[in-house]
Amino acid sequence: MTHKALFSRALSLDPARLHFAAHSHHLWPDASFDGQVRAWVEANKFADRKWDLIFGEVVPQAQAHVARELNLPSPDTVVFAPNTHDLLLRIVSGVEKTPVRILSTDGEFHSFRRQGQRWEEAGEALITRVPLEPFETFDDRFVTAARGGGFDLIVISQVFFRTGQGFGRVADLAALADPAGPWVVIDGYHGFMATPIDLSTVADRIFYLAGGYKYAMAGEGVCFLHAPDGYCPRPVITGWFAEFGDLSGPPGGVQYRSDGGRFWGATFDVTPLYRFNAVREMLDEAELSTADVSAHARGLIQRFETAVAEGEAGRLSEARLINPLTGDAARARFLAFRHDRAAAWKSRLLDAGVVTDVRDDVIRFGFGLYQDAADVERLIEVCKRVL
Repeated sequence: MTHKALFSRALSLDPARLHFAAHSHHLWPDASFDGQVRAWVEANKFADRKWDLIFGEVVPQAQAHVARELNLPSPDTVVFAPNTHDLLLRIVSGVEKTPVRILSTDGEFHSFRRQGQRWEEAGEALITRVPLEPFETFDDRFVTAARGGGFDLIVISQVFFRTGQGFGRVADLAALADPAGPWVVIDGYHGFMATPIDLSTVADRIFYLAGGYKYAMAGEGVCFLHAPDGYCPRPVITGWFAEFGDLSGPPGGVQYRSDGGRFWGATFDVTPLYRFNAVREMLDEAELSTADVSAHARGLIQRFETAVAEGEAGRLSEARLINPLTGDAARARFLAFRHDRAAAWKSRLLDAGVVTDVRDDVIRFGFGLYQDAADVERLIEVCKRVL
């Protein structure tokens, strides 16, 4: 089955390109163009009344989409920001201890990796990093470390950005969470809208961060946080949008919203929210759920994985596939192959019109709604020819 008609604008801009980096910079569907235009039109039509529209309609629509996708008990726990880094800073600022004691991994995305290293240099954090490898024992090792106690924050990816492996013990971490600490922060960027996610049983105990740059197909600038009630009620890093609504706080002190809005920042570009809402409406109209999109991608992944294993894709069979397609657990929508020539292979493929990406010695092939079986066959042929 093909869904390319939903991406006609993006695909027509470079018809010869094979874009297999859906996990990195997902192409934008036509609906996002319409959302972008609507943002411009309404900003100028409503002008001084724009923010009434934004917080009266656009934000609630986006909150509802996120809540429905994650099966959250209420959309009021969702707040938006231009990037997840801003939201992470607000969470950590609310920990009233120095240094902040953090349990994490050696496989987190660069925004946390770099910030964590700088906090350590400044004496503001002590970070324990559990190695991802060996993958087979990681979940058990991480949960054991978390149960050992002594941490203010537990920060971990739901699906790891470089290796594509999924963490399957979120419920065990949620059981440890407490408003007095530790707080559990899940980076869901490679899980959100990549695979069906139900947070209903843990939503009251975990923070969840994700955004629209990848599988949500909405581009940059539409990141969000689900914040459980009672956790971090007064983040120190705060913006003026957080002082509108049902406020609480000490007499004479800075007041905060009591819902997820306590994490609002300040004035931001709302265009990405329009794109996100438009994409979600497109999916509803096409009757495509995340499960449907995931199943479509899974079929393409399975064909490519088999082709590589059987030697149909050239020297790629010499690489180690570190996230093979097994079971039904949450996983990235990409295949990650480790080889010392990964960077050179990426360059050769790009010269042949195939877009992939590399993280260190790992080359990643990402799959999405705008690809079909014919594209995968072309990919296999190019790999065989140039690698």
